[in-house]
Amino acid sequence: MRRITRITTVGIASAALALSATACGKSSNDSGSGTDSKAAKAAIAYDIGGRGDQSFNDAAYAGLKKAEDELGVKGSEAEPSEGEGDADKVQRLTALARAGNNPVIGVGFAYAPAIEKVAKSYPNTTFGLIDDTSKTGKNIANLVFNEEQGSYLAGVAAAKASKTGTVGFIGGVEVPLIKKFEAGFAQGVKDTNPKAKVLVQYLTQPPNFDGFAKPDLGKAAAQGQLDKGADVIYAAAGLAGSGSIEAAATAGKWAIGVDSDQYNQAGLASYKAKILTSVTKDVSDSVYNLIKSVKDGKPQTGEIRYGLATDGVGLADSNPEYKKMTDLIAAVDKAKKDIIDGKITVKTAP
Repeated sequence: MRRITRITTVGIASAALALSATACGKSSNDSGSGTDSKAAKAAIAYDIGGRGDQSFNDAAYAGLKKAEDELGVKGSEAEPSEGEGDADKVQRLTALARAGNNPVIGVGFAYAPAIEKVAKSYPNTTFGLIDDTSKTGKNIANLVFNEEQGSYLAGVAAAKASKTGTVGFIGGVEVPLIKKFEAGFAQGVKDTNPKAKVLVQYLTQPPNFDGFAKPDLGKAAAQGQLDKGADVIYAAAGLAGSGSIEAAATAGKWAIGVDSDQYNQAGLASYKAKILTSVTKDVSDSVYNLIKSVKDGKPQTGEIRYGLATDGVGLADSNPEYKKMTDLIAAVDKAKKDIIDGKITVKTAP
């Protein structure tokens, strides 16, 4: 198995230096001969919070790791820097493309302007853009998801699990993407229990994206909702969401995870008993599939959408307590079927 090289890039000089070192490095199964220069290489540039967020970025990493293990691809990772702008992202993506990585994948909508620019300079490199369709190109694959559909199922589950009739939604940053999560969740709650109350709070407003990165913000917001009677809290907030999970679990209330099956995340093991379920996005497979398509010589381009009908989004059932809730499961299963059959149209904005 080859080693995934992890780098932190702040400027073009340091990025190029790091990537140069990567190209000359040795993989874990080398015997001193150096890395095969002809080996396929792929790279991901992380969103705010970086790897270790137990959520969105970690799901992308899982896809890269799978490609390494199954396809023999040499993977590189690049971390964001705090408070960075588009110019920093352009430098990072440029360095990754210049190093021969193909594809180069930007994890998150914040990479859209940078990918649009860099893709034009490297027409023979495929660029993956996760969670955004605003920037397109002949060598850009827009990897997007029907988050509202998975969130609707979470709303059904929350309404069925709640004993107080009050549930909470915490969004990391108030942007259109996260509003999709809110819209689906609130609709699922209300369709299941019209009398239920949905508390909504966003941690930060753009251009401040700390709401995706700081667990203390999520913890404080969740505590505020708990104080108002919420007994199920769903957070779509990246790394900050781990703080909301901690607050809910410590209070003995239910948390609903996001992007990854957070019940199975090692960093959240202390709170897993109270992670009722998670809204999953198949970010892992979207990354893997794009890498494989490039390696196979048939690179994906344009909009690649993952929805409920293809299990591109869904609701995890890892918690044994969840599996005991037969009425809840029946309601979720019915809602899923109705969405796929077109009987329920889920809103994409509140």
